Amino acid sequence: MTAVQAMTGQGGWPLNCFLTPDLKPFYGGTYFPPEKVAGRASFMQVLRQIASLWETRREHILETAADFHQKLEAYTAREPGDLTLSPALLAQAATLFKREYDPQFGGFGGAPKFPRPSQPAFLLRYGTRAADPEAVKMVLHTCERMAAGGLYDQLGGGFARYSVDAQWLVPHFEKMLYDNAQLANLYLDAFLVSGDARHAATARGIIQYVLRDMTDPGGGFYSAEDADSEGKEGKFYCWTTAELSQLLAPEEFKIAARHFGVTALGNFVDHSDPDPLPHQNVLSVADSHLAPAEQELLASAQKKMFQARNGRVRPHLDDKVLASWNGMMLGALARAYAVLGDESYRAAAEKNLAFLRGKLWDEQNKTLYHRWRQGERDSVQLLASYANLCAGVLDLYEATLEPAHLDFAAALANAMLARFYDAASGGFYDSAAGPRELILRCKDDYDGAEPSGNAVAVLALLRLAAMTQRKEYAAAAEKTLRLLAPRLHELPQAVPHWLLGLDFYLEEPRRAVVAGAPERPETRALLRAIHSIYQPNKVVLGVAGAVDPFTRTLSAKDGPVVYLCTGTACQPQSQDPETIRKFLAPPPFSSNPA
Repeated sequence: MTAVQAMTGQGGWPLNCFLTPDLKPFYGGTYFPPEKVAGRASFMQVLRQIASLWETRREHILETAADFHQKLEAYTAREPGDLTLSPALLAQAATLFKREYDPQFGGFGGAPKFPRPSQPAFLLRYGTRAADPEAVKMVLHTCERMAAGGLYDQLGGGFARYSVDAQWLVPHFEKMLYDNAQLANLYLDAFLVSGDARHAATARGIIQYVLRDMTDPGGGFYSAEDADSEGKEGKFYCWTTAELSQLLAPEEFKIAARHFGVTALGNFVDHSDPDPLPHQNVLSVADSHLAPAEQELLASAQKKMFQARNGRVRPHLDDKVLASWNGMMLGALARAYAVLGDESYRAAAEKNLAFLRGKLWDEQNKTLYHRWRQGERDSVQLLASYANLCAGVLDLYEATLEPAHLDFAAALANAMLARFYDAASGGFYDSAAGPRELILRCKDDYDGAEPSGNAVAVLALLRLAAMTQRKEYAAAAEKTLRLLAPRLHELPQAVPHWLLGLDFYLEEPRRAVVAGAPERPETRALLRAIHSIYQPNKVVLGVAGAVDPFTRTLSAKDGPVVYLCTGTACQPQSQDPETIRKFLAPPPFSSNPA
């Protein structure tokens, strides 16, 4: 993709790239139509022209490809900068993000509008650490508007990829696991910051969708659901007034139509379809002000609508299991258990981790593979898989204090450093060394719909370093941040997840050390108190396993206790939830880190 973007100035899918036998690209493009259209060559014409040039001008092609390959290597190379890693970078990024905010509909930028959860996640973190309640309000408003729009499946839970309009009304109906995992985390954060139960309900809706429709019987999470069914985009999700009036009792129809904004005219037409379905309605929350009796009618209508929709032809399910996206969802489930206390979330997270360790982790060779489907796995190893699974396992450890989880997170980090880390310059290559099919080993840094493997690796290593005090983790994370410092300064909009890592790096994290048997009810109550506060710059750990030697010296004599520490300086042990919350809470908008 990088090669085609460099050649043509644009990229996209489908991707077509022509290579020499030694894997050097010399021509590429995106979509070539089957027949010549509006001056655009057909795919057969392109193939014939390439074949002719290869026969008549092969030496020229080889020289051009070699020259282009050198330029591509230079373009993708990263050199460490000398820019200081300082809070000023965070303040600058927050200022730029706030300029893009849509005060009417929430979100950042215009249509098409993507959730891109790393951006609001950073702004929420920044707003709670700086004298900036405005930033917090922007994120909470964005969460409210996204959950009220058609972007969110109002009947079945879960979010679509993006909205084609600015108001989050009409989505591209495809649902991706990575979007929903990140958004579950964002809504958990919004709930912790605001106390608004609506955000917790949205997080529960996401998880309910994934566990119901996107989970393999063995515990792995599937990748995606299509936008189309029966050849029509959104057909599974949309409704006409005629369908609803036949399905619902008159009083139910009246309330459902009012609440969901359903009209006879409809609000969605698929203009790419030569024969679009008429009068289709994407459901959104058009009117939430319902009396108790009306809410009962709406609940009854929703139940009927959901059951009727389940009788339709479902969109195609992409049932491959990817280690990277599963790591994201594993972490979201673990955090949901920690914040909301639902034991079924912990059970699903533990089952998922057991699945991934059984199907994609080679314990003997300390190798994590990327993809599994219907009993078969690939041989590919990607940075994103190691980084995201390490982060997710750390979330599960912090929620449960099970020492084996911390041990496994450390094993993943060690393997990630061995296979992907560039010790000379810093940063992680996206792929392991050796595969012949690779054109180049690159260090991706762009945080788009999903965060880059490098950004996830940095934050995971910083967290792990705070738990274990192993200097090699902190050193690799810092060197990688310094490699990206110019990008953080020049174009922070491209690297919002990196900003989360930078924020963690700039402050000594708070350490909540829980001494006591993890399964005891008293210990779990203390963990709930710890996780009831929004404090992203903290780590939670027990006193067994791979934790640092100092932490292992802390003990509990009269029942489980919490040691509240910064570095190796600890306050007196506590069993008081309010004391724990006060220590962990970010300062009230009183100090600006800039």
